[in-house]
Amino acid sequence: EAINHDPAATLFQTGSVIPGRPSMGSWVSYGLGTENSNLPAFVTICPTLAFGGVNNWSSSFLPAAHNGTALGDASVSSDKARVKFIQNSKLPREIQRLQLERLTAMNREHLKRAGAEASLEARISSFELAFRMQSEVPKVEDLSGETDSTMKLYGMDQPETKNFGRMCLLARRFAEAGVRFIQVTHNDDKVQWDQHANLKRDHVKNAREVDLPIAGLLTDLKQRGLLDDTLVVWGGEFGRTPMNEVRRGNSPGHQGRDHHPFGFTMLMAGGGVRGGQVIGRTDELGYHAIEDRVHIHDLQATILHCLGLDHTRLTYRHQGRDFRLTDVSGNVVRKVLA
Repeated sequence: EAINHDPAATLFQTGSVIPGRPSMGSWVSYGLGTENSNLPAFVTICPTLAFGGVNNWSSSFLPAAHNGTALGDASVSSDKARVKFIQNSKLPREIQRLQLERLTAMNREHLKRAGAEASLEARISSFELAFRMQSEVPKVEDLSGETDSTMKLYGMDQPETKNFGRMCLLARRFAEAGVRFIQVTHNDDKVQWDQHANLKRDHVKNAREVDLPIAGLLTDLKQRGLLDDTLVVWGGEFGRTPMNEVRRGNSPGHQGRDHHPFGFTMLMAGGGVRGGQVIGRTDELGYHAIEDRVHIHDLQATILHCLGLDHTRLTYRHQGRDFRLTDVSGNVVRKVLA
């Protein structure tokens, strides 16, 4: 529906081009809960602060416990990506525990006097989770126990793939540890996927950085038996036009492409998906999707279905109406399903 990055990414992640709705990861956390009480249910690895920014992992009006937890951002390399303030060097753990117990007691006393308050309940829970995360998150981020063959599988031995490979390996480790929803963002401050010029050169660079780690992630998940119940989705917020972008002053050899929301591709693998098939096609120019067209809300409905959730029933009442990820539309794409 949108032709610029921010509204397009916001639509993908929240179901609306207008900011202010909960992100998909927050809806999944709200619908499924957590498998590991020592880790957040929703983690985002090196997210970009552009193209929708924090909207891409915000819980908005859902309880704050379902907000995404960010490991670094796109401005830092993945080996330096950490949850902010995960370590407290000023107070020993025993004193922190005592401090938290006193704070919780005061907050509980306030709740008794003021009555039920969802935001305060969420704040109390977030303090407890943050305390437990101090010991759990560093364990997940520690790759020292991974074998050389696993590191090579993700491209950790090559400069082009090392950064994104680490993100994908961390994604597997977080999934293995019971995190419900994990975002991994490939973003480069110098060369993004937004090629208005030099498309061949820069898309080749991007593909070299991501193809091997993605293949490594799928292979690793499969050989560990995790792919059966782990859904992997890969794509961007729109595609590029099939013809050269025409701009004033373009050189004859200009290789740019413009934003294109009318026909582009998403990849899905793993839990609930039947692999080895291509669904849909565009016209002969690659301009419009003309067969088995899928709207963003259809994709979101399908993702939720694969995770065991009915998108029409996963709702939250806010400001007098029931909201959901797919707004008022969306159909599960049955051809995708195994």
